[in-house]
Amino acid sequence: MVFDPDQDPEEKRNVRQNYRSLTKKIEEHRGNPNDFTTEELLSQVHKADKLFDKVKGPQEATLDSHLLLMASNLGAQKARAMKSGSGAFDVDDFVTKLLHFMGGQKNIEDALPEDSDVEEPHEVASSLNWDRIGRKALAKSRRVPAMGFMLGPLSIEQKKRTMAKRSKLEKNKEDERKPQELKEEDIKRSENETTKNVATLEAVLERVGAINIFRFIIDPHNFAHSVENAFYLAFLVRDGKAAFETIEGEPMIYLCDQPTDKDYEGGLKKRQMVLELDMPTWKVCLVSCW
Repeated sequence: MVFDPDQDPEEKRNVRQNYRSLTKKIEEHRGNPNDFTTEELLSQVHKADKLFDKVKGPQEATLDSHLLLMASNLGAQKARAMKSGSGAFDVDDFVTKLLHFMGGQKNIEDALPEDSDVEEPHEVASSLNWDRIGRKALAKSRRVPAMGFMLGPLSIEQKKRTMAKRSKLEKNKEDERKPQELKEEDIKRSENETTKNVATLEAVLERVGAINIFRFIIDPHNFAHSVENAFYLAFLVRDGKAAFETIEGEPMIYLCDQPTDKDYEGGLKKRQMVLELDMPTWKVCLVSCW
């Protein structure tokens, strides 16, 4: 198939019309696959094959694939509708016809005289014309009969899936604790503590003046306190009360006048940065700042 964007429009319309006609015929028998014979289905597929020679566009190719998909589904429905196993093959009827073909009797009882003492089936079988059925079978296959294996047991029991019950984890009631519930007063108290600590840090910065930021926030005896100091200092920088600046290659922090709305209207912009303070950095600051 070669894609041809300049294909004759009239040819395109004819191809689409023919595909839709074939598709409609298959759709009519979707619910009743037995009403649509195998020869008719095969004829539709052959027509689609011939029609495919004129397909040179994606839309027509889509119609072709849709038709093949429907034909495949219809064929699968017909295959599922075909009976197999004991549903299609009646053993008793087959044996009756086989006996009639080999000896003319309708069943085993008819093969025996009324006063016969023969009770074993093999004695009845010896009176049948096996050569006749042998010649009939020889016309269908020339393969020598061979021993085969039984495919599975005679009776198959459906296995039931058993779900393993999960053992419940036994917990000591003494170890059980309810999650702590945060109340509104707890949140307000936390906010008040943060405001208080920020104000304390502002007072200290006002007293010491411009200072190295690491020398200001680092607690040489406690890493956690150093992280908290960096957290509270961020509030001062956010509100514009403290300025961060690199002076002669040294990071300095100092208090400044808080910007007004006019300053921001005049072009002043807020800037943010991420200060990484982990345990190795804290140890390096201890050596360099203290």
